Formats: sequence, structure tokens, C-alpha cells
Amino acid sequence: MPSAFFHRLRSTSGMARSLFIYWRPGRQRGLKQLYRPFIQPGDIAFDIGAHLGDRSAAFHALGAKVVALEPQPALAKWFKRILNQPNITLLPLAAGPQPGYADIAISVSNPTLSTLATEWRHQVGERNPGFQHVQWEQQLRVEVTTLDQLIATYGEPSFIKIDVEGFEAEVLMGLNHPVAALSVEFVAGVLEVSHSCVDQLCRLGDYRFNAIAGEQRHFRWSTWQSPETITQWLNDGVDGLASGDLYACRADHPLLNASA
Repeated sequence: MPSAFFHRLRSTSGMARSLFIYWRPGRQRGLKQLYRPFIQPGDIAFDIGAHLGDRSAAFHALGAKVVALEPQPALAKWFKRILNQPNITLLPLAAGPQPGYADIAISVSNPTLSTLATEWRHQVGERNPGFQHVQWEQQLRVEVTTLDQLIATYGEPSFIKIDVEGFEAEVLMGLNHPVAALSVEFVAGVLEVSHSCVDQLCRLGDYRFNAIAGEQRHFRWSTWQSPETITQWLNDGVDGLASGDLYACRADHPLLNASA
């Protein structure tokens, strides 16, 4: 009984922490400003690894039809409580290289760090000090779809947010044509995942890249970078950043033409 009690306590504490971080006052204003160049009213947007839905809410506020994936039941329940609105479709699925099933490792105290990436989970604790005390105490069998399947069902998105704790490259393996724009998370110590994402995108088409540090809301560079430049930046250790998001725009994207 004591262990069950402390498990529930950690779970409640982890959820409360996530609610505070991702739904604090003022956050939505910054997110809408960030995503406005990528999403026009009536567009489709995918939120892969939706967590508690803060990005989905920003996409929706900009007029998008949102397709969100969140395989963790506890998070999906909170998502529905917060964002029970038309034009937001929440699917209890993960995304990956092919359809099927996979095991997600769940961090009860830090549910945002739950992952399908087994090797990444072992490496990040050794290489990144911020992950040294993270524990993944539970495993859950979840259904996996692909980006291609989502596009076939819901239409092509103008933007895809992918934040799946080390599984980003595998998610991109399930995409076989170049979408307009997307983002993937990067984490210090396991930047080979980011290298693989860049490689996957270059396989699909002609992309340009930018980055955002941590939870900031502004791009690192005023001009978008070539694959070669962003690869060198990754090789050099991403300026010592602990984590952030790597953004990719297809070379014909209006955002690039506007800033040219």
C-alpha cells in the first residue's frame, strides 16, 4: 500500500508540474505568435506527442484543423478536459516508421519524458545531466500509426510538431513526401537523433532550417540555414544548448520567400 500511495503521489505531482509549465498565463500568446507564419485559417496541423495540448490549442486558435496524437491515457484524459472543441481530433496513438504496436516507457514523475526510444532512454541518462535522475517506471503497449497514414486520412498538414523524446527520426521514416514545415525536438548528448532527422528531411526534399532554444519563442537566426550549415551546427554541439526545437521549411515556403 505505501508504494502504491507514493506512485499516485508522484503521478499527481508530475501532472501538476506539466499543467503549470505548459498552461501558465501568457504562454498561448507566445505560441500563437510563433506558429502564425506556418498556419493559416483552414489549414491542417499535426501535433505528434501532444502531451497536454498547449501546441494544439495554439494551432486551433490560429484556425487550423488539428490532429493530435497522445498515447498516454492519463495525458489524453487531461487533453480532452482542456481542449474539448470542434476541429481538434485527439487520437490515442503513437507515430512511427510503420503501423503496428510498440511499448512506450512512461516516466510517472515526468510524463512529458515518456518515450518509445529504448536506446535513447539509456543514452540520454548517461550523456545529459538533466536526465540523470529521470526514471521510466512503467511500460504500456500502444498502437502506432504513420504520418503517411494520417495524411491519407486527414489531409496534408501545413505544419507538423514532433516532440517524442528521441523517437523523432523514426516518426519521419513514416513520411514519404515533403510537407511544408515541421519541427522536431533536439536534446544535448543525443544529437545523432537530430542528424538523422536532417538526413530524413533531405531525403524527402529541399529544406531550410532554423532552431529555437529551450522554450523560447524566437528563432536563433534571422535567415534560414542550409542542411550543410545546420549539420555543422549540430556537429559543433548546438552552441551548448541543453535542448530545443529544430524547425524545417521546404525551400518554396512563403516564410522563406518573405525573408529573402
